[in-house]
Parts: sequence; C-alpha cells; structure tokens
Amino acid sequence: MISTICNKQQAKRLLLAFGSVLLLGQLNGCAVVAVGAVSATAVSVSVDRRTAGTQLDDMNAESKASKLISESDNLRENANIEVTVYNRVALITGQAPDQQAIAEAESLVKSIRYIQKIHNQARVGEPIAGSTVLYDRWLATKIRTKILASDKVPTSQISIIVEDSEVFLMGLVTNQEATAAVEIARHVDGVARVIRAFEIYQ
Repeated sequence: MISTICNKQQAKRLLLAFGSVLLLGQLNGCAVVAVGAVSATAVSVSVDRRTAGTQLDDMNAESKASKLISESDNLRENANIEVTVYNRVALITGQAPDQQAIAEAESLVKSIRYIQKIHNQARVGEPIAGSTVLYDRWLATKIRTKILASDKVPTSQISIIVEDSEVFLMGLVTNQEATAAVEIARHVDGVARVIRAFEIYQ
C-alpha cells in the first residue's frame, strides 16, 4: 500500500514539475527555479548557518513526517498536507476537510522527537488544484529572484514556501534579515499574505 502511495505521489510531482517548467519557461529568461512542489530553497552546506548534521536531520524528520501523514487513511484520502522542517522547526501547510484532520496532522508531526517547535498553518478546505500549485511555484520563484537581488537578505538562509498564494518564510536569520525578507515578499504581485516562521540568529 505504501509503495502505491509513493508511486502516486511521485507521478503527481513529476507532472507538476513538468508543468512548472513549461510555465517558468515563459518568464523572459528568469534563471531561478522553485524547488519542490511549492517551495524555493537554495542552500549550500558551506554557507548554511545550520550544521551539516542538522541539515541532514531536518531532511530525515521531513521524510518521517511525510510518511506518518501518508499512513493516515483520513489525511491520505481527504487532505493535502505538506511538512517542511528547518532547524528542528516544522511548518505544516496545505488543506484538510476539518480542524480535526488538521489537529491529527499536528499530532503526528509532534510525535517526532527531533522536532522542537511546530507552526501549524494548514487550512480547512479542498486540496488546491494543480494550476494553483503551478502559480504558487511561480510566486516562489518571483520572491526568490527579488531576494537574490537584495543585499539585505542572505538568500542561502531563506526557505520560501507558497501555498494558495500565502507565503511562509523559514530560515535562521537576524531580526533585520527577517524584516527585509518579509518586506520583499509582501510587495511581490500576487502574494496574499506573508507569514514568518523564522528562527532568529544571534
């Protein structure tokens, strides 16, 4: 059963990735591509403020969260939940049929001992359409491009997650960098709302 689920998810991601390449190809030479279904992350181990071990642990926790959610019949069949982990902080995004399902997703993520903090930003509603996912990718790319052009934000420290035009910013940044990143994102056309999920770097 899990193998079938993984195959379906891989097929969906391949289809969305192909569609996003077609869409992004029309952006007049834009060189930055969003990574993942609705996120844009460009982090090198050599410049990331997280240790290499923390980066690996974050990825493992993210994979474990995805597995736990896929094993829930209710969430697998009725919801569209994504979990992003950065520096032991988990961000839950997506859609679920009711608050009970959203609480279930949070409970599953909370069961992962590695995770120290959870931002539950899942919404009650139908899973978003593929066309909306592609638009979210486009928004993530536009935001990443703006951040790259700024000297106030270290691009390598920012993870951008876009879900239904809502922008979630994660990363290990200073207060000044966090403020600058939010200002950049909120002035990008098409962005409905910007939510901070940063860890402040001293």
